[in-house]
Amino acid sequence: MQKPKNRSRRQTGTDPSPPEGSALDLRSIEALVAMLGGAQQNDAADTAQGIMYDAWETGDQRRRIALAKKALKTSPLCADAYVLLAREAARNPDEAIGLYRQGVEAGEKMLGKASFREDVGQFWGILETRPYMRARHGLAQALWDNSHRDEAVTHFQAMLDLNPNDNQGIRYVLLDCLLTLGRDHEAAELIERYSEDGSAAWIWSRALLEFRRNGDAAKSRAALSQAMSDNEHVAPLLLGDRTMPRRLPAYVSWGGKDEAVAYVHGAAAGWAAADGALAWLRAHKGR
Repeated sequence: MQKPKNRSRRQTGTDPSPPEGSALDLRSIEALVAMLGGAQQNDAADTAQGIMYDAWETGDQRRRIALAKKALKTSPLCADAYVLLAREAARNPDEAIGLYRQGVEAGEKMLGKASFREDVGQFWGILETRPYMRARHGLAQALWDNSHRDEAVTHFQAMLDLNPNDNQGIRYVLLDCLLTLGRDHEAAELIERYSEDGSAAWIWSRALLEFRRNGDAAKSRAALSQAMSDNEHVAPLLLGDRTMPRRLPAYVSWGGKDEAVAYVHGAAAGWAAADGALAWLRAHKGR
């Protein structure tokens, strides 16, 4: 993994030195101290982030955890360190959620309030925002997995507002969540928001939503026919006619079995939650 240069974009062009021969009043001194303190904080954060790149590159779990703890000693604002500890060192789900929350808070402090006003819509595209986005993603998923579902959805939705380009694939997780919870109106809005998405997740979820709204009608049958044409491997997995593999695929190809596995892993709960949806799918599977 290539390490970025230790340079914060927010440091560019700053010069804390006063003009030669100028007299500084108390307010100027305070501003200078704050600026120097901010520079030191950024230097510590850059060093901590470099430690985390080393942690990700090692195959030794104990060393990864040790490096994450070292990163936090270097800078308590290192969000990625909390993420690693939540994934690999937490003893229970509550502890993992707590670590993810600390990571989100650290990321917020590191970025500063201005970033959440000025950079909305560009998160992830800005390198410094990525640790925060990783921490918030981890928090949202941990909340969902431990039945804090409305809070999880709120985080997922906020992340899409911060990064509409959705480099993390948040929309797929969010759509599964909304359909599982029966929040059909929000699911429809999300599908429309990314209407050009041609993945199995979008095509098959659109078919499920049509059935939830209209039952066995011409529109829902047309949507299902399109879904089965786009990826024929989904139906046998949803219906249990084929066994899901123990591990998710590392890569997916449109229309392939790997894409079907990735979709069913997240979407099965939504199909099961929709009364009659699986029976409807079986009835039309062979047509």
